[in-house]
Order: sequence, then structure tokens, then C-alpha cells
Amino acid sequence: MSVDLDTGLRPRSTPAIDLLEGERLLCRLPGDGPDRPYEAFTVTPLARTLGAEITGVDLSRPPSPELLAEIRRAMLEWKVLFFPGQHLTSAQQVDFGLLFGELETNPLLEAGDTADVVRFGAGPKTFENIWHVDTSFRPEPAMGAVLRMVTAPPSGGDTMWADMAVAYDNLSAGVKSRIDDAVAVHDMVPGFARFLDPAKLAELEDTFPPVTHPVVRTHPETGRRTLYVNASFTTRIVGMERSESDELLRHLFAQAHVPEYQVRYRWAEGTVAFWDNRATQHYAVGDYHPHKRVMERVAIAGDRPF
Repeated sequence: MSVDLDTGLRPRSTPAIDLLEGERLLCRLPGDGPDRPYEAFTVTPLARTLGAEITGVDLSRPPSPELLAEIRRAMLEWKVLFFPGQHLTSAQQVDFGLLFGELETNPLLEAGDTADVVRFGAGPKTFENIWHVDTSFRPEPAMGAVLRMVTAPPSGGDTMWADMAVAYDNLSAGVKSRIDDAVAVHDMVPGFARFLDPAKLAELEDTFPPVTHPVVRTHPETGRRTLYVNASFTTRIVGMERSESDELLRHLFAQAHVPEYQVRYRWAEGTVAFWDNRATQHYAVGDYHPHKRVMERVAIAGDRPF
């Protein structure tokens, strides 16, 4: 099948996952220079550009300013951090999240012990097995999230993250020229209509009307250009015919599926993950039923993408 070398796209009749083969540019950091050492804990990389396990730190205790600064730096450098063996309470998880900013409440999801905590897995179904960015349908989406494994299934139930800065780096010049100044609509309805009754959905549509964000956002701390559309909430690119927008979004959504851009994590009870919601997408693998997978999450409020 031929490829348009200017756009990087194949003819419209081909499948949605439309990717060029061969070597990819995999830069974890801007410029991908040498790593700075960490003094407060041990960092074990799990993938080339994102994902690292952090050991030698106790998240149940208030961190020193030096430790807190290193955790934040590690999150920016690795995009998602895993802290095994923590066994935090909900209150301790909230305290950890507050170290990085105000917390975001989410009335669309089941609350835990407080409104700041969201609980996943209490019901018989899972709805997180789609690539998504948390709350991209808000004017100011979450900056990051802290997720704690409460009850792990005996097998399955992994979570995957994709590095969307690397995804952007590997787009063709033609695709970049089409999206660099584009904005897209983000809407909560496609992501939540599956499990909310019509009356509740209508009520929440008034609370969360559609918003627009850049298709390519600039990370406010690292300065990296990051692909910022996702299959759960992005519905169209403003100013394009619907057919053109749909075709281009299919191509952009497919970038999260590239294994070279991903890390996949096998959970254990007591593990805590902390990720940068501005730089990644994630996907909760729904392969563990009929077993339970109970998790609690706090989200850290963010700012408007630019």
C-alpha cells in the first residue's frame, strides 16, 4: 500500500492504525541529554522514554523540600512513576497529591471516602479500557494524578501509558503542518454516555459543556510539543470538514497504540502511580473479570493548555 510521504497518511480505505514502519525518534527529554543523578531514591527505568519505578522512599511521611523537588523532577523526566509497597490510606494519598497542587473533584465518577478521591472497580464493569487523557473535557484539565492499587486481581489488570511528546516527534512534517496551529473540541459525552443514565448525562452536560484545546499543546514546565487529542473525548478539529477531521483524528489517535511509545505496568497491592496528565495518555486493560480490581485516584488541578 502506498503512502503519501508529505502527509504520512495512507488512503482513507485503510485501517485507522496508520503508521510508518522503521526506526523511530525516542527522546525522553528535551534534547535527550545526559541524566542528572538522583540522591533521595533509586530510579529503575521500565521503558525507553517513560515509566520508572521509584524505591527507597516512604510516601506516608511528609517529604523534605529536597525529596519533593526530586519526585517532581522525576515525574517530569519519566512522565509516570511507580512507587511499590507503599500501602497508603486514602488520607495519605490525598496528602501526597496536595503536595503538587489543589485537587480536582469529579462528579462523573464514584467518590471514595471524600470528594477528592475517586474509586474504580466497585461495580461489575470497567470503562477505562480506552486510550484517554483525564478530564480533557474541562477548560483546565488535570495536571496529574495519583493512583493507588487497593485490591489487585490475581492476573491481568495492567495499565499502559503512552508518551505523547514522542508521538508528536514522530509525526510527518506534513501532518505537523496541519495540526500545529489547530484546535479541537473535547466533549465529556462520548466518554461517559456509556454508563450514565440519560437524565444524569443531560445534567452533567450543563456542568461540562464542550471546550476547545490546541491539537498540539506546549508542556508548561518542559516546553515540549505534545500531541493533545484522545479517542475518549476529542470529537472534531475546528475549521475542517467533518470527513477530513475524522480521518486526521483517526491517524492522531492511532499514535498512542505504538508500542515504542508505551510503558505497561503490572500492579501489586499497595503500589502508587503518579503521572503527568499533560504529557501522556493511559489505558486500563480490562482482562481481569470476574475478579475485582479496586483502585483509588486523586487528580491534581491543572491549567489551560496552550
